[in-house]
Amino acid sequence: MSSGTNNIKPDLLKAVSKIAKKEGISENQALNDIIEKGIEKSEQKIPDYLIANKNRKPNSERKKRMAGIVKGCKPFNAVELVREVRRGI
Repeated sequence: MSSGTNNIKPDLLKAVSKIAKKEGISENQALNDIIEKGIEKSEQKIPDYLIANKNRKPNSERKKRMAGIVKGCKPFNAVELVREVRRGI
């Protein structure tokens, strides 16, 4: 980290001072708490309900057995198929 000066808006410093007085802690501690809470909120967390099979461990043998199980009737060009869908054909 750089040891340069930080330019913090005076109204923010007043708000931190009020919070520190209200909670009975130092301004530095109040500022550190606010920053930590902000960092925790900004970290992207995937909700548990969106994680499929979160309790299952990956099984590479199962993946190898499943590879090639589905076969198409005839080869096709995926790029051309997407273009046709986009054109509405």
